[in-house]
Amino acid sequence: MTLVKTGQVIAESKFNKFHFMILFWCTFIIVLDGYDLAVYGAVLPVLIDEWGLSNVQAGAMGSYGLVGVMFGAFFFGPLADRIGRKNVIIACFILFSIFTGLCGFADSPTSFSTYRFIAGLGLGGIMPNVIALMTDYSPKKMRSLTVSIVLTGYSIGGMLAPALSIFFIPKLGWEFVYFIAAAPIILLPVIMKTLPDSTVFLAAKGRKKELRKVMNKINPEGNYTEQDEFELFEKNTEKGTPVTQIFKNKRGLSTSMFWITYFMSLLMVYGLSTWLPKLMMQAGYGLNSSISFLIILHAGTIVGTLIIGKLADKFGSKRMLIPMYIIGAIALILLGFKNDMLVVSLLVALTGACTIGSQNIMNAYVSQYYPPFLRSTALGLASGVGRFGAILGPTIGGILLTMALPIQINFLVFAIPGFIAALALVFIPVNRAYDYQDKSKDEKVEANG
Repeated sequence: MTLVKTGQVIAESKFNKFHFMILFWCTFIIVLDGYDLAVYGAVLPVLIDEWGLSNVQAGAMGSYGLVGVMFGAFFFGPLADRIGRKNVIIACFILFSIFTGLCGFADSPTSFSTYRFIAGLGLGGIMPNVIALMTDYSPKKMRSLTVSIVLTGYSIGGMLAPALSIFFIPKLGWEFVYFIAAAPIILLPVIMKTLPDSTVFLAAKGRKKELRKVMNKINPEGNYTEQDEFELFEKNTEKGTPVTQIFKNKRGLSTSMFWITYFMSLLMVYGLSTWLPKLMMQAGYGLNSSISFLIILHAGTIVGTLIIGKLADKFGSKRMLIPMYIIGAIALILLGFKNDMLVVSLLVALTGACTIGSQNIMNAYVSQYYPPFLRSTALGLASGVGRFGAILGPTIGGILLTMALPIQINFLVFAIPGFIAALALVFIPVNRAYDYQDKSKDEKVEANG
């Protein structure tokens, strides 16, 4: 009998078609998440005219969906560490696909907000579990990069929403862009068949045959048989529930600082994503041009996420994130001053790279900071706390626009959280990270020959 250390095999594995399959489906699901976020900002000017909404009402209506996301993150994150990431991902996928599509049938702000709230429950559970699953299966040397690639799906969806809105709203109405969101549910059987659950969950449930099959896909050269036993590289030996464990073993300060960073980051991201078209219209740009800035914002996010993700694997996430948040906040302030289209477009792209892009890398950072048995819980609770900021963002934007302040003040208010997020990251101790402790173990092994 051979004792196989599951986590070690995954960490040292070479990226192959099995990894690619997980990467593809995780990215695809996050594309839908990003689409749902951006589509509201794209249709918002039309909804304001059609339903006679005030800016405050429009901001509040956007926040209802984010309330659902918050509750979904709080509930589904810890739940996945108990019943499996795959089960939760499938349930959340069904939930947000159906109810995002139903938004297209809404005939009043009340029904629209209700559908967005329920869809938000599913969206809240998707992000932390998809990231955790991708981290579970990624080779160690490219964990930040693979999670970064997955999270570019968020921006691809963010670009698709305004692009499709520009094309379809004049012809088929705003409702059609919500119907599009429900269409991918036809792929559910394929996702259920091909997406694996985490090895930690399979081992805990005694599903040895399924675990052996997965391990042979990860490492085809292993040729694992029934005689092989699989040992988890990192077992849950800590007392208490996952919710309490993220504060134990000197993780309390890190957890608190992560929560502050998420709150500030998502306040900035969601406020900007919701109100960017409207802010640019007030700055003198037309509707289509203003919606196009959303496309530029997310294009910048994709480039920034991939670059920062690659550099984070090499130099460390914290070292990259602090300056990125500061640069993003400065770029956001500069957007408040009148410039030609090229300069404005570059600033919008830089803002996307350093705000939404940095938030993407934050997700990768948290997923690696905690041990595997706490990943979904840590990500879910951080996302849930962050959603308080996400809820405030659109509402604050609506209040600011109602106050008719100078446009520079609006951008300044959304930039301040970026500076606070950078400051909170300063206090996170790198040496408490799970991946840091892993590296220390590796270095000791190499030193001892």
